[in-house]
Amino acid sequence: MKTTHPISKTQLYQRNLFLLGFILLKFVLQYLLIDSGYDLHRDEYLHLDQAHHLAWGYISVPPVTSWFSYLIYLLGYTEFWVKFFPALFGALTIFLVWKAIERLGGNLYAQSLAAICLIFSALARLNILFQPNSFDILAWTFVFFSLLCYIQTGKNKWLYWLGVGIGFGFLNKYNIAFQVLGLIPALLLTKERKIFKNPHFYAAFGVAFLIALPNLIWQLQNDYPVFWHMRMLSQYQLVNVNRLDFLSEQFFFFFGSSFVLVLAFFSYFTYPPFRKYQLFFWAMVFTLAIFTYFRAKDYYAIGLYPIHYVFGAIYLSHLLRKNWGEYLKPVVMVIPIGLFILSAPMTYPIGDPAYLKEVQSRHPDLMVNRWEDGKTHDLPQDFADMLGWKELAEKVDMAYSKAPSDEYTVIICDNYGQAGAINFYTKTKGLQAITMNADYVNWIDLGREIKNVILVREVEDGVSEREISLFEKSEEIGKITDPNAREFGTSIHLLLEAKTDINAILINEIKEKRAELKVVN
Repeated sequence: MKTTHPISKTQLYQRNLFLLGFILLKFVLQYLLIDSGYDLHRDEYLHLDQAHHLAWGYISVPPVTSWFSYLIYLLGYTEFWVKFFPALFGALTIFLVWKAIERLGGNLYAQSLAAICLIFSALARLNILFQPNSFDILAWTFVFFSLLCYIQTGKNKWLYWLGVGIGFGFLNKYNIAFQVLGLIPALLLTKERKIFKNPHFYAAFGVAFLIALPNLIWQLQNDYPVFWHMRMLSQYQLVNVNRLDFLSEQFFFFFGSSFVLVLAFFSYFTYPPFRKYQLFFWAMVFTLAIFTYFRAKDYYAIGLYPIHYVFGAIYLSHLLRKNWGEYLKPVVMVIPIGLFILSAPMTYPIGDPAYLKEVQSRHPDLMVNRWEDGKTHDLPQDFADMLGWKELAEKVDMAYSKAPSDEYTVIICDNYGQAGAINFYTKTKGLQAITMNADYVNWIDLGREIKNVILVREVEDGVSEREISLFEKSEEIGKITDPNAREFGTSIHLLLEAKTDINAILINEIKEKRAELKVVN
């Protein structure tokens, strides 16, 4: 579908002003959705520490997130920049949808409606956290955008852009492989199957492979830790995923504008200009089927939906083109905003934990407080993972100040959240926390003799008598006292004057941990 009349310079200027306004709104909203009483999220600290250990791969994720972590480090390493980049990826997703509507001849109303639908949706929840998810959705949208442009124009350059999107999407999160798996049968099912006769299609996948190759080599050199990571996910997190819940929860990501999605699905089969884009519908169906089979987390599939707002918004603007429709246009725009505002107190950390618990106690049926362990808690898991970290860093600094400054003191934590948070919030120059958890097992410096240790232990573990016996002195410095924190009760212990070779003990523990990461144990 192409515009009958080219857009004038005045119209283009007007549209660009609106686009800029929506992007500014997106950024402002992302900063407003988090109350100042919350710290960064557990996972964000791991990604931020990767800036100091740049590589082509990590145990937990591919390398792209570390590149942005390094940019954050260069820009000052503050929470402002940590929140900036996921908001930027969300804004770029809106930009792609806006431009896709423009390419298909959609008017300013359709563009504005799509922007509102995306801004006031579950994308806002993902875009408050510095994780691979925001870039993942952007990559999925870029791949679909490139495919749309290829179908519209027939120009092979868009196939190569598709390959670029898949390649960098893979370097960000392996999740994009499921998009490809869903696209292949969708292409075969529709008239676009002719793409398989185009040699440029295979060349585009060659481009994607070359972009992803450094990470594949890294995986080979490190015994494919991605398989260990997937196995851990399957055993401890995905096992609690109910397949029916996965499908039903898809509706809630865009519940305020779900009617636009439904209209998009209808338009592929009833609106002649959009029939050649049916592959986007079937790609969604096949990808959801694959995710359902593998018990994926519900948010893994969010990247499927932004492209459908291109078609849904244009089709709805087409339906509302008659006189009576003019009265409905503002109503349609207000619905996503209104429902978002009503749900925000329950789904975003816009108030302190006490306020959040009070609001959510009135709606237990929404199950927003169900964690990965399958149990229901006082707060959503993500928000409980954003509390207690500054307190932890302060108490570790206190413990560190009690150790002799001329001796090597190591901070050993139980998990990557603890280690990363200490490294981010510490006021002590040169202090570095470590853990045998996640990527930190490859970052431990044993080049100096360890004389003292600060142990950070989860409440279930504590410090054993054996560990205390390895040192002349021991002291409990404190615990995380915030009852709303997932780390509530985590303790900090100072162990001074080692009586044995601590380096040797850690070397053996590192060997054991690295052995676990291999494909064959």
